[in-house]
Amino acid sequence: MSSESITVVVVAFNGREHLSRCLAALAVQTAMPRTVIVVDNGSTDGLAEVVQHLAETAPGLVGRTTLISMGRNLGFAAANNRAIAMCDTEFVALLNPDAFPHPDWLERLLAAAERHPEAAAFGSRQMINGQPGIVDGTGDVYHMSGLTWRAGHGRPLHDEDLVEREIFSPCAAAALYRRSALLEVGGFDEDFFCYIEDVDLGFRLRLAGHKCLSVPDAVVDHVGSASTGGKGSDFAVFHGHRNLVWCFVKNMPNPLFPPLLFAHFLQSILTGLVFTGRGQGSAFLLAKWHAITAGSKFWKKRRAVQKSRRASWQDIWQMLDKGFWRS
Repeated sequence: MSSESITVVVVAFNGREHLSRCLAALAVQTAMPRTVIVVDNGSTDGLAEVVQHLAETAPGLVGRTTLISMGRNLGFAAANNRAIAMCDTEFVALLNPDAFPHPDWLERLLAAAERHPEAAAFGSRQMINGQPGIVDGTGDVYHMSGLTWRAGHGRPLHDEDLVEREIFSPCAAAALYRRSALLEVGGFDEDFFCYIEDVDLGFRLRLAGHKCLSVPDAVVDHVGSASTGGKGSDFAVFHGHRNLVWCFVKNMPNPLFPPLLFAHFLQSILTGLVFTGRGQGSAFLLAKWHAITAGSKFWKKRRAVQKSRRASWQDIWQMLDKGFWRS
């Protein structure tokens, strides 16, 4: 399987310094993609000029790099959909501008895809940039209450992190997808704008009968939330906790939905108390209010998603985290 079957998509909003490092790392991959598409989501810091310069001077990027300027910030979901629609390769690799791939990153992902034709999505081993040996995430975990997190985030690297395994979904900061599977499930939900949109996509891939794998030897160093004010910002709280509701409502299949809806409600109350204690109660409540007011729209989406479901509810139950504490 040739690396010519891969397009890499990088969606950026400001952060030209991070993007420069990201593209420099892409330029020296041991398996070069056919195309690198950079989507400028309305940046105001001269990011486009940086991309153009590297596209003309970095040997690994010359002739491979396309810049798309959106003119405004469409959000992570919509911008990726625009780029994916332009692709004609078998695989699409998504990479955040603050994620810096090791030289064999694409080669390792492609090898995993060749070994596992039954899988549609492949996640990387993300390490926290600037903190050697500290994990950023080895795949997304989805709890039965609707909470989600990156496995292993913030702790030292364990032996188990180096074992290839099935995961609920990959973090789209550094992931490889079969393009046909993305098109089958309709790509990202653009109403999410950003945050949890990759979990929602992974959930829909699972409902369609696809598997997702963690590829531990495909490594990136990741800063995280570099263009959104950090994961603890009001922006992140609003979008993240609004989208948690939408993801749960759309995707949780019957007969799991009714009993787990109570767990979701209880989780929301407890999480709200935590954010209130941090002085972010208003952002959290606004998120839930916004989620509820769009309820009819997402109930309609639920009907469409569940109508096309091929996986059994038992398959989904098996992949949910059922612990009482975040692992």
